[in-house]
Amino acid sequence: MIELQHAVFDVNGTLAVDGTPIQGTGEKLQKLSEHITIHLVTANTYGNLAAIQSMLGFPIHEIHRGDEKMRYVQNLGPASVIAFGNGVNDASMLRLAAIGVVIVTPEGIATKTLQGADIVAAGPLQAMDLLLKPDRLIATLRG
Repeated sequence: MIELQHAVFDVNGTLAVDGTPIQGTGEKLQKLSEHITIHLVTANTYGNLAAIQSMLGFPIHEIHRGDEKMRYVQNLGPASVIAFGNGVNDASMLRLAAIGVVIVTPEGIATKTLQGADIVAAGPLQAMDLLLKPDRLIATLRG
């Protein structure tokens, strides 16, 4: 049995498209934060970290490389982490986390990241619903 304590989200390409948060992600993160600790990480591709942080309502950690994101998950204790991402620099953290979710957005997903994920979600709101409606997560991962 997996006991998740931390949700680590990449921001750009995962929760945001072209540097703008996808509508509804801030509210859904707030709701999710009642059940799990939220961690937001980004390489800050668009240089608007402060604006996105304000829109989403959570602190964002600027982390550029995949090995840094992987170490972030390692420091949290990977057995208690669900990680979300879409880019190549997210692949190792998705692979290391107890559950890795690749999120499809208009920015696309990297094949390497897809191969390292346990689940593919159609968008960030659907991905967060895996935690807010845990029977979906159970059904998807049932062996």
